[in-house]
Amino acid sequence: MQDREILSIKQRFGIIGNSPLLNHAITVAAQVAGTDMTVLITGESGVGKESFSKIIHHLGARKHGQFIAINCGAIPEGTIDSELFGHEKGSFTGASEARKGYFEVTDGGTIFLDEIGEMPLGTQARLLRVLENGEFIRVGSSKVQKTDVRVVAATNVKLLDAVSKGKFREDLYYRLNTVPIYVPPLRERGDDVELLFRKFASDFSEKYRVKPIKLTHEAVGVLLKYRFPGNIRQLKNLVEQMSVLEMDREITAETLLKYLPKETSLTPALFKQAGKQDDGFSERDLLYKVLFEMRRDLTDLKKLVHEVLQNEQYGSEILEDNQELFHNLHTPVDFNDIEPPQSNIRIERPTLEERQRQEERKRYELAKVEDIPHETEEAESLSLEKKEKEMIIRALQKNNNKRKHAARDLGISERTLYRKIKQYEISE
Repeated sequence: MQDREILSIKQRFGIIGNSPLLNHAITVAAQVAGTDMTVLITGESGVGKESFSKIIHHLGARKHGQFIAINCGAIPEGTIDSELFGHEKGSFTGASEARKGYFEVTDGGTIFLDEIGEMPLGTQARLLRVLENGEFIRVGSSKVQKTDVRVVAATNVKLLDAVSKGKFREDLYYRLNTVPIYVPPLRERGDDVELLFRKFASDFSEKYRVKPIKLTHEAVGVLLKYRFPGNIRQLKNLVEQMSVLEMDREITAETLLKYLPKETSLTPALFKQAGKQDDGFSERDLLYKVLFEMRRDLTDLKKLVHEVLQNEQYGSEILEDNQELFHNLHTPVDFNDIEPPQSNIRIERPTLEERQRQEERKRYELAKVEDIPHETEEAESLSLEKKEKEMIIRALQKNNNKRKHAARDLGISERTLYRKIKQYEISE
């Protein structure tokens, strides 16, 4: 598809942006529009999946038919069958008259089923029959009816995970996923964030009859770095707030930061909530790990500074004047050498003389244990790995082998957790 055609589609459906991922999604939607193939649109909440369902409907042969968008997660489980397939009079309490369902009303048109992953299993079986044979039965009836409806589905969850958990039918998944379309989140669209900001600023300027807000160069940098977990919906709300509340129409980085929610830190996630059990993970263990990681990072930083100073003209003089900072630089960091955190205790840093005496006592103690067999020394050196392996196993058990949640509890990335699982040969 040519760039001119993509631009025409964007203008018609109000899509802003030039990222390659966005253009690819538009191209696929336009190409499949002329067919009757079932389409599954995936992407995070707030990325604009409904816009792509409209592209598919209005560029296809069914453009003169009816288009209905349904949020499956917003309809109660007890009434969703009636909403989709209709019901007969007296089929349940409150059914005072017969009613047509959406699949009957939109015959010849398109139904957009948003949040398809929230659909109950019983309704999934009914939907599969519609997709396979074009047949459905009203609630409370035994008469089979026919319908010719194109289904476009969307989800913000991984349906394959739902299939593995028994929450979504595998046959329905493969029937829906005939043509997949991935709508990228805002953080993967680069400079599109700034373009959308300008568009929303212009829209709210007209709506509230005020001068449009604009960002300084530094504020643009802050905007592009923010992850926007709520995607386009979050960005639009942000621009509307500032358009109404800010008197100065030039938004600085400091002003913008006041409106951006703080990114969740990893450290608070390590602590259990008050009054709740932690299923085997104690707060002490987690704090212990945080302190150990901090100490190891500090040691790495000191090594880097030491190497830089060795190569500088006056580095030797600086090293000589600050010997106490680097005296234990090559001493291995021992997990058991870290004191567990205690509340309401003020920890004072020992003086240089005290540290020297501590080092002498350590050397004396090491000299006394030279006769200990090598196996014991090896066990001591592996104490950290053993402790780390135990914590990983407990985290996985606590979270039912969900690596994402286990990594969050441990305060590490999912990629790091995967590497550790392979390193320690942990079976899940």
